[in-house]
Amino acid sequence: MDAESVQLKDDNCTGRIVENDYSVVAVCLGTGGIAAGGENVFKKFEEEIKRQGLDAVVGKRVCKTAKTGCRGLCSKDVLVDVSVGGLATEIYERVTVEMVPQIVEEHLIKKTPVTKWLVKDDYHKFHDNQYRLVLGNCGIIDPDHIEDYIERGGYKALKKVLETMTREEVIEEIKRSGLRGRGGGGFPTGQKWASCTKYSADETFIICNADEGDPGAFMDRSLMEGDPHAVLEGMIIGGYAINATSGYIYVRAEYPMAVKRMNYAIIQAKEHGFLGKNILGSGYGLDIIVKEGAGAFVCGESTALQYSIEGKRGMPRTRPPQSVEAGLWDKPTVLNNVETLANVPIIINRGADWYSKIGTEKSKGTKIFSLTGKIKNPGLIEVPMGTTIRQIVFDMGGGIPKKRRFKAVQIGGPSGGCLPESLLDSPIDYESLLGVGAMMGSGSFVVVDDGTCMVELARFFMDFCARESCGKCPPCRIGTTLMLDILTRITQGKGEEGDIPLLEEMCGEVKTMSLCGLGQSAPNPIKSTLRYFRDEYIAHIRDKICPTATCIALHKYEVASEKCTKCQACIRNCPVKAISGSKTESAFIDKTKCIKCNLCYEKCNFMAIK
Repeated sequence: MDAESVQLKDDNCTGRIVENDYSVVAVCLGTGGIAAGGENVFKKFEEEIKRQGLDAVVGKRVCKTAKTGCRGLCSKDVLVDVSVGGLATEIYERVTVEMVPQIVEEHLIKKTPVTKWLVKDDYHKFHDNQYRLVLGNCGIIDPDHIEDYIERGGYKALKKVLETMTREEVIEEIKRSGLRGRGGGGFPTGQKWASCTKYSADETFIICNADEGDPGAFMDRSLMEGDPHAVLEGMIIGGYAINATSGYIYVRAEYPMAVKRMNYAIIQAKEHGFLGKNILGSGYGLDIIVKEGAGAFVCGESTALQYSIEGKRGMPRTRPPQSVEAGLWDKPTVLNNVETLANVPIIINRGADWYSKIGTEKSKGTKIFSLTGKIKNPGLIEVPMGTTIRQIVFDMGGGIPKKRRFKAVQIGGPSGGCLPESLLDSPIDYESLLGVGAMMGSGSFVVVDDGTCMVELARFFMDFCARESCGKCPPCRIGTTLMLDILTRITQGKGEEGDIPLLEEMCGEVKTMSLCGLGQSAPNPIKSTLRYFRDEYIAHIRDKICPTATCIALHKYEVASEKCTKCQACIRNCPVKAISGSKTESAFIDKTKCIKCNLCYEKCNFMAIK
């Protein structure tokens, strides 16, 4: 992103504005916040505020509690904003029920923040290096209050479209913005919409694909939980552009909170005239239904998703015809994922020219990633296209914990690729990732350290792909299973000399002959690990050694006497008493007794166990 576009970070990325004599306590109640105890913290704040009489109007002063969606830095939950009128908003991290009375007493009443519990520098560094455009409302508004969304400009884009723009003008604006689909391959959104308008039928459908199935991915879930109306508004605008008569939001059933908040947002939107037969008096009507999926990974594929909505088994079909011609119930259908649709109101409000200044020449805008794995600051981030892997891992993520080294990042989920340390300065955009053997995918970003076995990592993802294969086409059904069997043998010390060329051959066949994009991309983890970490495969097969000591079947435990501090942690934790030693003698492992449980390796804090 160039210098000019950096300066565009303004009102959409700012926090809560609180008038004088008014206070707000906002508690993160996204999935991460709730898992950390956010609901109990929220209730305790309500109780304390009521007990102190702060919930009643005194002159002009009133205090209220509010819930928000994901704040981003999930490892610091429960995160709580305290905004006291006339003072800067302060953020508390890892708040527990026991901390609440003191925060209310000192901050809300005495207006003195409890500094020992405020967020530290890593929180600010995590956010300062982002560009929260699509996530601009998450963590700020109450997702269950449409008034909060409207107050921050919500449904302004829809009103503009219905009052001042033709369908063709809307599509042209999205085209000029350069917005590409955020769910996988990055197909141009405006082009997809335009293609759909070429086919006439008595019904046309728009579908929001919220079937987020990648391991470690929670971008779409967090958007639906934290800013559901942004997704709805983008979907309604898209529906207007293609003259859709009905819409579906296909959400995996494992996201109960997202389902609940999207359903409630639909009810509120109807009450305010943003959904229904005659939206804002424009004559255009659209109804949207939330459809819960059964959790099959393959239902993230567009045609399988449509079959699932129709009540059929979720399995891909051959194309052509494309969905824009004959999709749901053989009617013209457009599918966009959650993040793609949430970009639409921003583009309409700010303009295509403004939006296209963000990102790279061919990849415009920002991208949301779920940052997970061996990283100090896991969470939800949003960065301009073209941001490097290094910036995400070390500037936002804070680097690798426990003095380990960065080894690789898996981008794009089970269909993505593993990129090594030598590619840390690679920009993240559609073309660049494809060039190095990965793909954007939906946006999962899993970091691994030097203690991770890349063969085992490839086996893990192939196990996922094999289990999630719908089984319709033999190349995917049989190919993924055979590749999984080979990888499993290798990690068990039973690898053979011909396994590597056999894997490479099978990767090519599965990619070429599989019916859908999920099968075609399933070999990517194997291809990328063979490309960048081939030596680990060779060590497993020829030397029967796992260089990272991850594959237990290949373990041969020894103590490096020069590193042994004689702390006896390994001796205390060995369940079969296979380790001897004393405070004056280095530990020694009796290999005849060792059961390879790995406890000594895990408990040694000095890397003395090899």
